[in-house]
Amino acid sequence: MTLELATPNSFPAFPYTPPYSIQDDLMRHLYTVIEQRKVTIVESPTGTGKTLSLLCASLTWLNDEKNRARKGRLDNMAGPSSSKEPQWVIDQTRERHQRELEDKENEIKERLARARRRERELKKRAKFHKKPRLSTKALSDMEVNEDDFLPESDTGEDEDDNLSPAVRALMARINADPSRDEEEPTCTKIYYASRTHSQLTQVLPELKRLKLSVVSENISAEENIFSNGMKRKVKEEEEEENACHTNAVALGSRKHLCINDDLRSKSMDLDEACRELLGEKGEKRCPHLPPLEEEFRMNDFRDQILATPKDIEDLATAGRLSDICPYFGSRRAIPQAELVTLPYNLLLQKSSREALGIDLSNQIVIIDEAHNLITTLLSLSTVRVSLSTLRISLQQVSIYVTKFRNRLSAQHLLHLQRLRAFLEELQKYLSEWKSNFKDNGPGKSEVISASELMERLGKKAIGINMLAIERYLKSSKIARKISGYADKQAEKGDDEKARRSIRKGAIPPLHAIEDLMLALAGATDDGRVILSLAGKEEVEIKYQLLNPSPHFKDVVEEARAVILAGGTMSPISDVINQLFSYLPPERITNFSCGHIIPSSNLLTIALTKGPKGGELEYKASRQSDPQVIAELGQIILNFTHTVPGGMIVFFPSYNFLNTAKEAWRSTGVLDKFNIKKKVFFEPEDNTAVESTLQEYTAAVQTVSDLKSKGGALLFAVIGAKLSEGLNFKDDLARAVLVVGMPFANLGSSELKERLKYVKRLEEKNLDEKGPGPKITKGKDAAAELYENMCMNAVNQSIGRAIRHQGDWAALILLDRRYASGIRNKLPKWIGNDLKVAQSFGQAVKEMGAFYRSKK
Repeated sequence: MTLELATPNSFPAFPYTPPYSIQDDLMRHLYTVIEQRKVTIVESPTGTGKTLSLLCASLTWLNDEKNRARKGRLDNMAGPSSSKEPQWVIDQTRERHQRELEDKENEIKERLARARRRERELKKRAKFHKKPRLSTKALSDMEVNEDDFLPESDTGEDEDDNLSPAVRALMARINADPSRDEEEPTCTKIYYASRTHSQLTQVLPELKRLKLSVVSENISAEENIFSNGMKRKVKEEEEEENACHTNAVALGSRKHLCINDDLRSKSMDLDEACRELLGEKGEKRCPHLPPLEEEFRMNDFRDQILATPKDIEDLATAGRLSDICPYFGSRRAIPQAELVTLPYNLLLQKSSREALGIDLSNQIVIIDEAHNLITTLLSLSTVRVSLSTLRISLQQVSIYVTKFRNRLSAQHLLHLQRLRAFLEELQKYLSEWKSNFKDNGPGKSEVISASELMERLGKKAIGINMLAIERYLKSSKIARKISGYADKQAEKGDDEKARRSIRKGAIPPLHAIEDLMLALAGATDDGRVILSLAGKEEVEIKYQLLNPSPHFKDVVEEARAVILAGGTMSPISDVINQLFSYLPPERITNFSCGHIIPSSNLLTIALTKGPKGGELEYKASRQSDPQVIAELGQIILNFTHTVPGGMIVFFPSYNFLNTAKEAWRSTGVLDKFNIKKKVFFEPEDNTAVESTLQEYTAAVQTVSDLKSKGGALLFAVIGAKLSEGLNFKDDLARAVLVVGMPFANLGSSELKERLKYVKRLEEKNLDEKGPGPKITKGKDAAAELYENMCMNAVNQSIGRAIRHQGDWAALILLDRRYASGIRNKLPKWIGNDLKVAQSFGQAVKEMGAFYRSKK
């Protein structure tokens, strides 16, 4: 019988004593969820120590689990309790096995200690020695012959793997580890995922704060040669670098981890270029991947990765110091890592998990910033192919088949002829579709099912087994071969335009065709094909899943526990309905904690009426009304008299914001804003965001005294560049105004189809009995989803202001609809104290009292 771990009353590893009560509650909740193998949705506002609590609770459980597993192993080794052996024999056997386990653990600790010392030495050397540049001959000067463009021997008939035999053999060596015992370590792991590498970088400092370190008192034999003073110095250095003894590894793409500068400098698709080098030999192979006879270097580098926690940048630097590929080095470190950080896409895509060797069975999965999860899942399932890409692919395949027809096997030729037939039928259909709809102009679209598309393509296409062709494309590497041959011919030809269009190492056009064929082959009722005019001459065909759940289901079913965490996850019911409707209710739980700030530090007002007494409602039909825009300008101007420091105003769209800006400029209202506060607008160009934020910050910081007038006014857009992931703490946002409600455009074909799908699913589920939560009869699921999408965006925007315990701000919701039932979809820490102002004067009075109390 397995011993059940009781949820602890306290968490000694937490660095701040005592923790806030909400932190204690959250950590106990997380510990229980992991032990009981559940799925939970956690809402913990920014500033409440969410990341620290997630790490502390999960790593505390992991340590307790290791002790439980160790005890279980010792009990098994000592024999069953019914054994007739004398007790002293059982005790002696147990002690012997315990010493053996401790010896193995100490051996690993000493190995990592040596790795830390090697890393320190490499850093010292790097300060004084410039690393010589490695030969680039392998990448630029190698002669190519036509045999290089022939397909790999695989035809895809019996092989699902997308790697050639030579590459598979090399990958097996990379993932193998001769220094380990034959039995693979059963190390339970925490997979910690977030949306971007920059967000994951914030995990490492929090990890180092935890009090999990136990500095070993054992001194290895090689240290005995040092004097006592040297021993002390070495030990102090190890204590400093081993502040966290958790074995951690950061996973990333080749884009972030490749240290082959010659590969990176050629504007290549690094994945493709790297795979080309993997199967090469001699001078052609990548110089940063140790040869077989130097396997110990890869193992040493693995230990170096595990010895001290490293984020992506640290990992790339370590790879350069050791002259070993950090991409493959990090993969080698996965089996012995206890904490693995990785971006969303590497966790959510099954193909990426398999490529990295990630097995989620019985592991802990934490997804931070999970408010983006549903959008990300839908995006990952979307495949796009343009008509121009289709034409290039068809042209390349035709040229290739003509050239190599007599050198291809019958099986290869058959697959390529079927591929060409499919491309011809699809091109013909899209060209006809464009002719029928081109008079309607850009933006015209049509939504059909995958089966409808195949019927329209005709009998020739219906008879093609697309899954077999897609498997063939991957196993034979023919897409890269065909693209490479086409580029080579273009280089030799007289067509200057064709030569200029060649991008070395670019993603072969056929790769997009592969993805489309795979999507169509596996299409279900959850998917739709969308045809659209992207311009006068361009047509795009897109396959999109309407249901985010299938891609995530594998993760949920394999993992021991799944934790979705975010600052604002409301409305939580929406996340459950979209992702976990198939789970029994007892396996799903959620936790929504309040904020650590006192209630007096937050003023939340839903303003229903303007200065003239008219109701405020910023629907799309009213957003171009001059009177509505003029009144909005007067409301904002009035608030600039009251709000100190920085003030942020969120609009529901760029179109509304730009319309208001032009109207205010022509009427002089913009000049009045500038008299009170320096005005800034969110740029539509990504490159200008950083400079705008810096100028806004400088303008706010010129006024540090709350009694002084001035500050800055920043106009931004909900769901755009400034609405999430940014920190407007303290004076940078003493007020956040939300103008209207950012409902998505109902004219979008994709949205229409998704709402229809949800509605049909609701009708189907109403009369069915199943394990998951059911929507109440009569409830409009489509309207619910539409509303939830809007409020999810609002909740992200208003969360920008309160960033720590001592912060304070006012949140003003300008629209009468916020006073209705939709207010229940605000985060609890905001919605519980929401005040509905029935007049403009009441709102100004509340705000005046709030800011006077902060002077």
